[in-house]
Amino acid sequence: MRLDAAPERTVLVWSGRDAANAEESLSELAMLSDTAGLEVVGRVNQVLRQTSPATRIGKGKVEELAELVRAEHADVVIFDDPLTPAQRRNLERDLQVKVIDRSQLILDIFALHASTRAGKLQVELAQLEYLLPRLTRQWTHLSRIRGGVGMRGPGETQLEDDRRQVRERIQKLKQRLLEVDRTRRITSKERESVPYPTVALAGYTNAGKSSLMNRLTGAGTYVADRLFATLEPTVRALALPSGATAMLVDTVGFISKLPHELVEAFKGTLEQVVEADLILHVTDSAHPDLQARLRVVEEILRGLGAPAEHELLVYNKADLPGAAHPPAGAVSVSARTGAGCDALLAEIERRLGSREELMTVRVSHQDGGTRAWIYRNARVISEREEGDGVRLDIRIDAKSAGRLRRMLDGASVSS
Repeated sequence: MRLDAAPERTVLVWSGRDAANAEESLSELAMLSDTAGLEVVGRVNQVLRQTSPATRIGKGKVEELAELVRAEHADVVIFDDPLTPAQRRNLERDLQVKVIDRSQLILDIFALHASTRAGKLQVELAQLEYLLPRLTRQWTHLSRIRGGVGMRGPGETQLEDDRRQVRERIQKLKQRLLEVDRTRRITSKERESVPYPTVALAGYTNAGKSSLMNRLTGAGTYVADRLFATLEPTVRALALPSGATAMLVDTVGFISKLPHELVEAFKGTLEQVVEADLILHVTDSAHPDLQARLRVVEEILRGLGAPAEHELLVYNKADLPGAAHPPAGAVSVSARTGAGCDALLAEIERRLGSREELMTVRVSHQDGGTRAWIYRNARVISEREEGDGVRLDIRIDAKSAGRLRRMLDGASVSS
């Protein structure tokens, strides 16, 4: 969408077997459309036993949709489920407007929000991987229907290239992302030398992760009542009740029917969730489709390789009417009011502390810096004089323990 133009007008279409999901899916598609800067002017749904190979929906529903498009002067029609190249081509012929599906809309939103070099490369790669198998006989309508939603990212000239050029571009993007990943790994290793455990926020988009980060850390992270308001990772220091420090990482939200190409392209970024010492799975406890959203996030986390035992379920938005009570082992909070946040911090510290190890170290009197570091980053159980130094019995997390061993470099350390 151009800044100097009126918003594109869109009609949303749901079709499937389970009518109970229609309204929820269309409402989410409407939020996605709003995030992309579109104006929703109509909705259509059809329960199908079998989809049409030519147009997905039935012939009569296509005619009804065409009438609605003309009456509302719509510019684009968005289907909630994937369309084949043939279905898209036939629908555009019958409707005489641009037709895209949910996956293409989500990719477009990511292109709209990507601001870093890595983010832009990841989105462009995902878009091209999505488009490549759909290029068959698409050149005519792609060149005829230009610009606007579904066309961001690679750009119109890229879409006019042939398969060979698209494949070459994909290879170049993958090579650049390998370089980005190498840099990220170096940064990750440097971060590992900092003796702080990492806590990652994960959850369905718009569950309130950024609001919770702001409440816990005063981060001032951008917050909006829109899907995918956060795309680039944000890292802030988190003060725990004992005075210890952890690093809190906010990442992109998940959503149902998230394009496979997008998950693959963002795997490097999502590694921050997988590698975290603790994952806070944040969910909107007042959402009517709570259980379905929990399942979506769990499936994505397991698919990424995130261990379930490192996960803490956080029921956010507890202040809203109809908010569900959390199951055993979960924590209920309100990022808006701050209710429950003290209990959450205590549980974070308890969960991180359960992974601590007991160490005994000897530090010379001259090494005041190391002794001060130990008091900042470990729990000192006892301290006693021993010759020209002190012997400390401490409890310390695994990451910090490794750092301490390197600092003492062969000095007296026992576990």
